[in-house]
Amino acid sequence: MKFLVEENDENIRLDSYLSNLITDISRSKLQNAIKNGDVLINGEIKKPSHKLHEGDFIEFEPQIIEDIKIEPQNIPLEIVYEDDNMLVVNKPSGMLTHPTTIERENTLVNALLYKYGNNLSDINGEFRRGILHRLDRNTSGLLMIAKNNKTHEFLANQIKDKTALRSYLAIVKGSVKDEKGVINLPIGRHPTQPHKMAVIEGGKPSITEYKVIERFKNATYIELTLKTGRTHQIRVHMSYFRTPVFNDTLYGARPEKIKTQEQVLQAYKLRFTKPNSNEIINLEIEPDEKIQKVLKYLRSQK
Repeated sequence: MKFLVEENDENIRLDSYLSNLITDISRSKLQNAIKNGDVLINGEIKKPSHKLHEGDFIEFEPQIIEDIKIEPQNIPLEIVYEDDNMLVVNKPSGMLTHPTTIERENTLVNALLYKYGNNLSDINGEFRRGILHRLDRNTSGLLMIAKNNKTHEFLANQIKDKTALRSYLAIVKGSVKDEKGVINLPIGRHPTQPHKMAVIEGGKPSITEYKVIERFKNATYIELTLKTGRTHQIRVHMSYFRTPVFNDTLYGARPEKIKTQEQVLQAYKLRFTKPNSNEIINLEIEPDEKIQKVLKYLRSQK
């Protein structure tokens, strides 16, 4: 197994990082594997408590489980852009971006493997072939996919250097105070609920720009642009101000009369530099079914 440490995982302990990704092996067994030299970081053996840095390359050759093979599946893909080195897909809500050790089917990676086979980057290992950045299961929208490792590094650097622009549409509960603004609040792992993130002292710098599109009696339709890419960043920032994303029950939104899948949130706009070129690619898609459904309901209540 191979993993490339992303910005969100910087300063996490090595054993914690692996236990979050490999859920069918106990933490104690993972710690023993690290101590036994089955795990290398940039080619070196480290302790389980070693703190990771963005860009660290982890190789794990487990002796306690067999290699897990990810099977290609013939799942339709909505391809918004494609060239010889990359593509951009519109991931539907409800689909995992990549497999886990528990869920190994019906993910975006399964679909990519069927269509492209080995013509996908493998910097992030077999579980995340081609994957540069992720969207939550129930967040739909635009994702960049790399067909080779050189392109992967080129596009990953744009994300790291914040030259790639990623904008979202969301409907949130309550009234957003200002017409536009910047949220600059640090985000880290929730102190008592490790499956969640939270605004915490000592968290990583996290910046979200927002602009109101339309207001309703008890909801606001907004555009949000990421200046950093923390896990659940938009959801955490909006929840902090008691304006959680519509139907995001993990971060405090109560069930609504109008039913949708979790979180009415979509990555709808993407701007990046094309690999091997100075050409700027601008992509934008229409609001997804969840957003349209909730907007129709809210407008009918005016």
